[in-house]
Amino acid sequence: MRMRKKKHGEERIQACAELLIEDPAVLKDDPAVAFSDKSRKLCLEIGCGKGNFAVGTAAKDTDCNLIAMERARDVCCLALEKAMACKENRPDNLRFIIGDADNLEEWFPEKCLDILYLNFSDPWPKAGHAKRRLTHRNYLAKYKKLLKDGGLLIFKTDNVGLFDFSLEEFAEFGLKVEWMTRDLHNSERAEGNVMTEYEKNFSEKGFTINSAIVRF
Repeated sequence: MRMRKKKHGEERIQACAELLIEDPAVLKDDPAVAFSDKSRKLCLEIGCGKGNFAVGTAAKDTDCNLIAMERARDVCCLALEKAMACKENRPDNLRFIIGDADNLEEWFPEKCLDILYLNFSDPWPKAGHAKRRLTHRNYLAKYKKLLKDGGLLIFKTDNVGLFDFSLEEFAEFGLKVEWMTRDLHNSERAEGNVMTEYEKNFSEKGFTINSAIVRF
């Protein structure tokens, strides 16, 4: 379902300009320039939604410079406002870009990322839409260019069909699944898990969460 266009959305986005990177050229040579501490590992979340995971992860993992990407401007507006609302505790290791995964190469140089997060991506359930899934081998090829050798893809979804498809794509692409579960919230990684808004809502309804950690 499409989100209703936000009233004064552009003004609200510009009010958060200190956290927003609008020009791909800023990151293309060296993404670390967007952050005060350039020594931290660089992480990217594709599809940050309303920002709960991005804000929570940036606060929890202070050794990570996190860039949160969201293609829908009105949705990113909410994520930006959530980060800005942290006030005195606002993470200095979090920035946002409004962009699409199809254009990752326009934003990032090769071998720059340590971790890439995919959280509850659109499952595109129709067979004819498989190439649109963010774990399709075409996207995995993009991630391979951007992730450092040994870099990680951390993936979460409530959709069993997408999870099974993703495991098959990882295997076909020659990737090593270092860890996986079909019930994240009852696993050994539950304690450190930062939930998205979607994840919180669906887990409260009794849905189990699938997760995998893949090394490139």
